[in-house]
Amino acid sequence: MSQILTITLNPALDLATSTEVVRPNVKLRCGPETAEPGGGGVNVARAVTQLGGQARAVVALGGTTGSALGQLLSDYNLDVLEVAAPGDTRHSFAVTDQTSGDQFRFVLNGPTWTQAQLGAVLDDIVAEATEDALIVFSGSMPPGAEVGFLTRACDRLSPRRVIIDTSGPHLEHQAGGPAPAPFVLRMDSHEARELSGQPLVTREDSAAFAEVLRQKGAGEIVIIARGADGSVMATPEGRWHVTAANETVVSAIGAGDSFVGGFTMSIAKGSPAPEALRSGAAAASAAVLSPGTQLCRPEDFEALLPLTELTQL
Repeated sequence: MSQILTITLNPALDLATSTEVVRPNVKLRCGPETAEPGGGGVNVARAVTQLGGQARAVVALGGTTGSALGQLLSDYNLDVLEVAAPGDTRHSFAVTDQTSGDQFRFVLNGPTWTQAQLGAVLDDIVAEATEDALIVFSGSMPPGAEVGFLTRACDRLSPRRVIIDTSGPHLEHQAGGPAPAPFVLRMDSHEARELSGQPLVTREDSAAFAEVLRQKGAGEIVIIARGADGSVMATPEGRWHVTAANETVVSAIGAGDSFVGGFTMSIAKGSPAPEALRSGAAAASAAVLSPGTQLCRPEDFEALLPLTELTQL
């Protein structure tokens, strides 16, 4: 099995609570507080571990918040490689309005990195990762990371296979096809519609756009998630669609990261990309069955995997 490293340069200590009604200009008395480790790469590593695989989480930690986050990661029994952040690890917090059920989410920025500091982390990854490793960049890039940093990472980490699941200007840049291409570029349907300027109503529409991106060099493989309609994938061997394995949604939190975890673990075991697409879909479908941030439970994954339907488009 190939080594898996997930990279989280801008993690957060996620705090959540609730209050009867959220309204301005008054003190709001809150209920019990929960604390969870946040960050796409952290969640991908958690998903791989929960599904019985092995992943090493490279996490940038700093200050007292970083220490608290590091303890939470240890509590999850994750294999963590800590790198020094250039400042205190950020918080994010969410408050649920008990009357309406609405959730108000506040995400802070985190410390700013220099190009030299980012380059040093890439050097650390090169030293840690075997040449056949899978390197997952999932989640937001930190302040200070220039647009094009992920392209720089693909070049520095070669021949290791890089999987990118990010957003904003970094995704937009990657969609333009800068060389070298990552092994996989993944996005959701909202991001795909914004990048294409098209509604992408059908799975065939999404798969065609994924192929356009692939031919531009955005990724050797391009995956677009379509929510309840599953995911599509464009590869050099063709285009594929996989169904979501269930219609029940308890919580959508972590579904995308669980998909990346299931997909990456399958590739690490030597599965071809279409079979890995099924594993990703089953992991995402398992995640939405779990409340809160529990991600994909292995028993749900095993039950749902046979229910995924793979079709070549």
